Amino acid sequence: MIRGAVAEISLSAIANNLRFVKRITGNRPVIAVVKADAYGHGSAVISKSLLNEGVSHLAVAFASEARELRESGIDAPIVVLFDREAIADYFDHHLLPVVSSLDTASRLSEEARKRASRIRIHVKIDTGMGRLGLHGNDVVQDIMRIADMPGIEITGLMSHFSEADLADGSYALTQLERFNAIRGAVAANLRKPLMSHIANSAAVMTFEQAHLDAVRPGLMLYGYSPFAHLSGGLIPAMTVKARILDIRNVPAGTPVSYGRTYVTRRASRIGVMALGYADGFNRLFSNNAYVLVKGQNAPVVGKVCMDLTMIDLTDIAGVEENDEVVIIGKQDAQSITADDLAMRAGTISYEILTSLGCRSRKVYVEDH
Repeated sequence: MIRGAVAEISLSAIANNLRFVKRITGNRPVIAVVKADAYGHGSAVISKSLLNEGVSHLAVAFASEARELRESGIDAPIVVLFDREAIADYFDHHLLPVVSSLDTASRLSEEARKRASRIRIHVKIDTGMGRLGLHGNDVVQDIMRIADMPGIEITGLMSHFSEADLADGSYALTQLERFNAIRGAVAANLRKPLMSHIANSAAVMTFEQAHLDAVRPGLMLYGYSPFAHLSGGLIPAMTVKARILDIRNVPAGTPVSYGRTYVTRRASRIGVMALGYADGFNRLFSNNAYVLVKGQNAPVVGKVCMDLTMIDLTDIAGVEENDEVVIIGKQDAQSITADDLAMRAGTISYEILTSLGCRSRKVYVEDH
């Protein structure tokens, strides 16, 4: 038996979710965020699928991710959001760096001079995230200094919301107003069109004013909403499955797994899944989650181990070794979502998808 889980990825669900983005944004250009292996869904395959469906750009976190996409045969524009070190890579692989400092811009300019070439960039403005981007009272002047550097062509401006998924949108509005003021001043000085983008998934779904020249969805492409109450027409693309390695019939009073945190209260059938925290199934699910077996809930019992997890099969008839277990997805009339698991672990669906998806073997299908 091969360890870990299989992640079944529906490309038709990905296409559906992109169509939903286009519909609610008036068919604006989409910069598809495929960082972190496309949130665990497999960056090369997902990127090609999204490009076939009409996205204008891809966005990754670091140049190493962009190199992998180039090596897979993708020649579309790739925005690199955070990498300050990969100066040569930007030129070698025809990437579009996001510049967050004068120093990075200067290094890009110097590399362009050495190569007798030019490079297109997007400039990031920190409007209130407090993470990366030009900030302070001299942002417009700093952008103009970058624009004057030899070999540099600014083609876009971007920022990032910190609270677009909250019920109180006042801070997001403040951020948008700051961004609009800066981009207006920059446009007046440069006298050329720029691609301005700030809308993440949350803003795509609920903040029409922020759609601007392009939108930058991530989570919603994979079928999940940042809002517990609002999912629209999104379809989760990932189903995660594992197998039962062993089934043990034990009497009442039998401890299960490390630390004896679970002791059977009756004669029980305990299944052992070939899946553990090394495979992305969080240890916080110990005695605190369930999986689906034959369309029924099977509670996780005892502590999740590195390679194995135990589940209670006592009330589920007919289960045998090697039977399928659904970790995320549907089985018969029941379903478990990444949001369900995130709630139990005190985290967010992003972490569940990337943890399970990135460590699973992937299979791609065309149906939902």
